[in-house]
Amino acid sequence: MRRALIDLNVVLDVLLDREGHVEASSALWSHIELGEAEGLLAAHSVPTLYYLVAKARGRPFAERCVADVMGVFGVAAVGRDVLREAVGLGWADFEDAVTATAGMAAGCELIATRDPKGFQHAALPALTPAAALLALRTPSR
Repeated sequence: MRRALIDLNVVLDVLLDREGHVEASSALWSHIELGEAEGLLAAHSVPTLYYLVAKARGRPFAERCVADVMGVFGVAAVGRDVLREAVGLGWADFEDAVTATAGMAAGCELIATRDPKGFQHAALPALTPAAALLALRTPSR
């Protein structure tokens, strides 16, 4: 099964119904939820997701969101090796470096993000949600 690391901004598009982005991100989410691909979140993204959603819509909503997300997405581990490798990348945005490194360590083929430029030096291709969905629908070689 095809495997993608899903950047937090894609998940937040769906949970917070972000205008202009929710359609493509929802289509990718549905593809994963239907079991047509595997989507992973970097482990460090989950507490950030909770914090941002709770701030926007309150703790009860954030708790439901985390439960829903964990029912759909797997988790790419972030441990010592991932963190050391991310530091060694020397990227300006350490969080993006950790995300990319976690995706590589988890065997992902791509990163789905609304910020492909933030991952321009990643070993994995960074694609918009729409492009990631197209790539995941294309049979691997």
